[in-house]
Amino acid sequence: MKNKKIALVTGGSRRIGASICKELHSSGIDIMIHYRDSKEEANLLKAELNKKRKDSADIVQGNLCEIDSYEKIIHTVIKRFGQLDYLINNASSYYPTHMGKLNEKDWNDLISSNLKAPLFLCQAAEKFLKEKKGSIINITDANESNPKKGYVIYNIAKSGLVSLTRSLAKDLSPDIRVNAVAPGAILWPEDDQESEQGYRENLISKTFLKKQGTPENISKAVLFLLTTALYSTGEVIHVDGGGTHK
Repeated sequence: MKNKKIALVTGGSRRIGASICKELHSSGIDIMIHYRDSKEEANLLKAELNKKRKDSADIVQGNLCEIDSYEKIIHTVIKRFGQLDYLINNASSYYPTHMGKLNEKDWNDLISSNLKAPLFLCQAAEKFLKEKKGSIINITDANESNPKKGYVIYNIAKSGLVSLTRSLAKDLSPDIRVNAVAPGAILWPEDDQESEQGYRENLISKTFLKKQGTPENISKAVLFLLTTALYSTGEVIHVDGGGTHK
């Protein structure tokens, strides 16, 4: 197909990543679903998408904490699809790290998944994205400017990702656009610990819209930045019900 577009979505097998894959696929974009451990979910999503459009989705495994994974992931995309138009850096680790209990293991994990991987994946993908006048989307966090207590390393990583977005928008211009989407109250941690302290209710109450968002709110913002907002780069769209302005 002459106008075929290819997107790589990191952490694409589950949760917000899976929603992004489905939204982009429904718009006619072919998808490479990256996963680390969720092979079963990745294969199920691949089958679902390929049932809708033959040979339009595939999967690639990679541990984003390992420096040699970035080139391998991009090479796999090019070998499979022959091009790369969009890179969506969605994969993320998220858990508390309290002062007095900080350790290098948590630092390496949180910084690697949230900041190092987006940077080095962008570097590995640069020449291919440049060929297609492509676009990069980083998934950040709406609380970046108001860091959450007890999550110091995660906060550092997501703040860095915002800075990376704006830096790359300059460094990769004029051929590659780089933007970010910052989710607010969309999905909760799977361990469900925070809800016991009324965290969910408190967060939602501080939004203007007084309700929880959905993964589809994020995926539609990603699609907008990729396919409609063609004169935007270096931007961060907050999808948080107005919570940033509380």
